[in-house]
Amino acid sequence: MTEETDRTHGSAELPDHHAVLHGTDWASVATASGTGEHLPTALVRLVDPDPLVRQAALADALRPVSHQNSIYPATTPIALYVAAILGHPALAPDAPRSDRRKATGRPTLLLMLDWLGDTAYDADDQCLALCELDNSEELIGGCEDMHAFRDVRPALFHAVRAFLDHDDVDVRHTALTAALPLAEHPALTAHRGELAGHARRLLATEADRLRRDRVLDALRSWGCDTGGLENAADVEARRRYAARAAARAATAGDWPGGGYSQSPPF
Repeated sequence: MTEETDRTHGSAELPDHHAVLHGTDWASVATASGTGEHLPTALVRLVDPDPLVRQAALADALRPVSHQNSIYPATTPIALYVAAILGHPALAPDAPRSDRRKATGRPTLLLMLDWLGDTAYDADDQCLALCELDNSEELIGGCEDMHAFRDVRPALFHAVRAFLDHDDVDVRHTALTAALPLAEHPALTAHRGELAGHARRLLATEADRLRRDRVLDALRSWGCDTGGLENAADVEARRRYAARAAARAATAGDWPGGGYSQSPPF
């Protein structure tokens, strides 16, 4: 099987998190701030019973590969590890209330789903096309790292998909927002009908602007008619985005955009 065929079909098999942790040469994979030799300690703490320990571990594990919307050599093994522990009991959103009172901010599970989705947006087709437009040695390496992440999207998707019917609405909606960019992989097109059904249910109740934008954008890219799914705020947001894009094009040249989770400049 050729490398291109491998990338088209992808692998839906998610390795055990212990295998990722102990089978990766972390000292040899780069992050935004050096090598990943410190990452195993942080990754192990992601399933600590104490939510405050998990919060600190999230920053230690994910921040080094979340700089400027870039994909690093360490991104793919971290993503595989994170996906493999999504179902860990310590991350259940119905954790003991005492733990919830100790924690601040969103539960670890939701933050990890967010990170997987944001990373998938930062490695989508448009971002890859932008990367490959530049022939600099630094960006060529970044494109290779992006390809590595894109190759494991089927495995990441199936881990995220398990939460699409979760009892907690925030978990369901966060999982859907993460699943959409992962489903851009050609091997996952058969799941888009299922995702469209979840998307319609989200749009019926969800008020969050980012979630609505990402869901509507995905449906449009799949050829779905979103006219009956938009509310007045969606229409107004679309008008504002179009006006800003026109203004940027008129003053500084049209930025091709891509699916970055932040708009350039970062």
